[in-house]
Amino acid sequence: MYAIIATGGKQYKVAEGDIIKVEKLGVEAGETYTFDQVLAVSDDKLVVGNPTVNGASVTASVIGDGKGKKVIVYKYKRKSGYHKKNGHRQQYTAVKIEKINA
Repeated sequence: MYAIIATGGKQYKVAEGDIIKVEKLGVEAGETYTFDQVLAVSDDKLVVGNPTVNGASVTASVIGDGKGKKVIVYKYKRKSGYHKKNGHRQQYTAVKIEKINA
């Protein structure tokens, strides 16, 4: 059984027991979080929502927060001597999918 959820402007295909990294949720480690935007659920047959599946939710436990790998942003203009180097690390929340309620 799997589900497709939407959070943080992205979509994730999840199954029970999966550990995924989503955009930072602002929830403490050890707490539970419920994803209400379930776009599709598949048990034996695929049920696709319009835009979401009515009554479906995904329950997950929060493992913790972290930062992703550094992305280098380098700006450069030739012949003028202009260059600028900048870095960015996106914050995420790691969650473990506990139950898919469909």
